Formats: sequence, C-alpha cells, structure tokens
Amino acid sequence: MDERGLHRLIGTIIAPERLEDDCAIIPCGDLLMVASTDMLHETTDFPAGMTDWQVGWMAVAVTLSDVASMGAAPGQVLLAVGLDRPERLAGIMVGARDCCAAAGAELVGGDLDAHRELTLVSTGLGTVAPEHLVRRRGARPGDVIAVTGPLGEAQAALVGYDRHRKELLEPQPRTKEGEILGRAGVSAMMDISDGLALSLYDLLAVNDCGFSVDTGRLPLPAGVPEDEARELALYGGGDFELLFSAPPDVLPVPGVEAHVIGEVIPERVVLADGEPLERRGYLHEWTG
Repeated sequence: MDERGLHRLIGTIIAPERLEDDCAIIPCGDLLMVASTDMLHETTDFPAGMTDWQVGWMAVAVTLSDVASMGAAPGQVLLAVGLDRPERLAGIMVGARDCCAAAGAELVGGDLDAHRELTLVSTGLGTVAPEHLVRRRGARPGDVIAVTGPLGEAQAALVGYDRHRKELLEPQPRTKEGEILGRAGVSAMMDISDGLALSLYDLLAVNDCGFSVDTGRLPLPAGVPEDEARELALYGGGDFELLFSAPPDVLPVPGVEAHVIGEVIPERVVLADGEPLERRGYLHEWTG
C-alpha cells in the first residue's frame, strides 16, 4: 500500500474533494485561505550531510511549495519540532526563519518536544482572491503543459552529481511564480516534489482529460548524460518546481521562466512521446 492508496481511505472519512489539492481551502472574509502541513523525518526525508540550518530550511520549503501551487501569497508558517538533541534547535529555527523570509512568509510559532528521531512538522498558510485560486482540477484539452524550472536536479545529487547538491539540500519554493501564474489565469497547477510522472497521474485523477509530454522538451539537469537526465527528470523527486496547464495564449508570463513540455489531450491517459508513461516516482509505502 502506498500513500495515495491510503488517501482513498481518508476520502471515505472526510469529503474526498478535500484531498484533491496541495492545500486545504478555507473561506477567509473576501479572500480564501490555503493551508498545508508536512511531516519530515530524519531517516527518510533529510539526506546525509545536511546541516541543521538546511533541515529547517527544507521543512519550510516543502510546505510553502504547496501554498505556491494554489496561486496564493505565502503568509504564516508554524513549525513543530520533535527534537533528538537540544543543540540542534537553534540551527533548525534559523534555517526555517530564513526560508520564510526568502519566500515572503513569517515564522510565527509551533511546538517543541523530545523525539528519538528528529521529526519536523511544518504548517503553512497563504491567502488568495477566489478568482486567482488555482486547483489541480481545471485542465482543458488544447492547454499547454509547462513547468517552472529544470527537473531531476535533486535526484541527480542523490545519485552522485554533486553540482546539484544545493538544489537537493536547499530547495526553492516557487512562491513568486505561483502567485504570478494564478493571476495570469493558468487552468490547473500543482507542485512536483514527488516527480513529474506521478504528478501527471495526480492531475489525471481529478481531470476529465489526459496529458501528453514530449521528453525532448523537458528541462534536464545539467552535467548528466542525456538518457540518464531524462529518466531523472521524469521520475526523480525533490524538485519543488510547479507543473501547470494553461491556454496557449497565456504564455509567456512576465516574471516566470516557463518550459512548455506538452499538451492536454481529450483521452484520459498520460503519455510520453506518444506511449503510456510509467506511473512511478517518490512514494511512501507500507509493506506486510
């Protein structure tokens, strides 16, 4: 069983449409509030060699990436720290604060207790006008498919291409780009932290159309042989770029570096170079 299978169980307990997006959506006066929470564990989520500052940065970045995917302006972040050693706290908190500051958010509180394994839970809030909210649902045949930056860089670092280590350890949430794209009128959007292929299947699950990508148009990690780079771009996790669809006349969008990689098609399939794309990427799994 993988995490997306367990999402279906949760959908029998709370409204399943609540699970369709990167964030929960909550009315907030004339605006909408979006809220996301992420749990990270040292052994499964923090690559070896990370500094405490980078740990704090990453914990915030993953949550603000979700806020960005909704077209929302980042607001506040809460950070709960299950701390294994007290001397780590200062570095973690400074990293979290610095990521907030870089993204235009504010670290406003959280929780602290003792854990055997370092565990961080970040909760991010943002706001957006209803007309600028972007959800995963909304893609239409004829839209283009695009991403905001190179894919596969984090995975490239994990397999030994050290030139991409900064992208792995200090991911950049695309908060500015997400807000601009929401105002520009893109039709659907999500972040691709679990890899491009899985993200396309996530979009397929909530849209009445399909997605066809041209692997020759993927923005690839530099310094990696082309065939390997294409594999990393399709299936590697940890990039935190935005994947979106939009009517062709929306692009280019000033202030956003967008790479068109394909188009939305009427058939409910995911294709790469005209063939079915394998559904795999970064997934939490349970066995037994």
